[in-house]
Amino acid sequence: MEQTRALNALEPFLALSKSANSPRAAADLVAQATAAPHTYVFAELLQTPNIQALRNSEEYASHLTLLEIFAWGSWEDYKAHGSLPKLSAQQHKKLLLLSLLPLARSHTTLTYSALMAALDLPTTRALEELITTAIYSGLLTATLDPAHSLLSVTGISPLRDLAPGSLPTLQQTLSTWSQRCESALADLEAQAASVKRAAVAREKDRRKKERALEITIAASEEKGGAKRGMSGLGEEDMMDIDQEGGSGRVLRNTKRGTGGGGFGFTRRLG
Repeated sequence: MEQTRALNALEPFLALSKSANSPRAAADLVAQATAAPHTYVFAELLQTPNIQALRNSEEYASHLTLLEIFAWGSWEDYKAHGSLPKLSAQQHKKLLLLSLLPLARSHTTLTYSALMAALDLPTTRALEELITTAIYSGLLTATLDPAHSLLSVTGISPLRDLAPGSLPTLQQTLSTWSQRCESALADLEAQAASVKRAAVAREKDRRKKERALEITIAASEEKGGAKRGMSGLGEEDMMDIDQEGGSGRVLRNTKRGTGGGGFGFTRRLG
């Protein structure tokens, strides 16, 4: 979103660059573009022929250098050049805002004292106002901690152009990051495989215990059924069982007498 807004803000100056045929007109265009609200990227403007023509102008070549500093430099770079055009209040604030991005990129937590020294700000109030502007402009996602004089950065908008010769360094940084990601992914896959193996082993153990329990219950039910079968025999049936005692066996006569309801018994001698 911030990139789109910054590119849209630069569009009018790209159109004006086509008619900035004189070095003076091109220099004025640089001053306007660097002071305008929401213009934070300048690579396309730098590449236009009339702006590049400033390199051949002895009087206005410094304006091209100034635009390059706004594109990928910082407040420190501006101070290091002693012959650059004087900045307006809007340009000064814009350059300080842009200088916050590389500072925030280098550390996630920054002290007020370090920021004030890097940006030449006289008071903590001036620093907090600048940081607040950066946050509301979408340049930073950060939290101010006035009690401890700290700035905690959680996000940085990609609104700086790449300096010439910085591509190899960027490629190396991306390659290192990619290797770390691959290593982390391999570790995660190994951990996932280990968890899966442990889960399979637990499931096998659970099924084994469950089967053993089923066998135990089945055996117990079989024994209980046999006991219940024996206890289900009636008293009369039990008396039919041979009872050994002495020299003979006593058998129950199952026929009832005709004259009464008693039972008759006979003794068989062995």
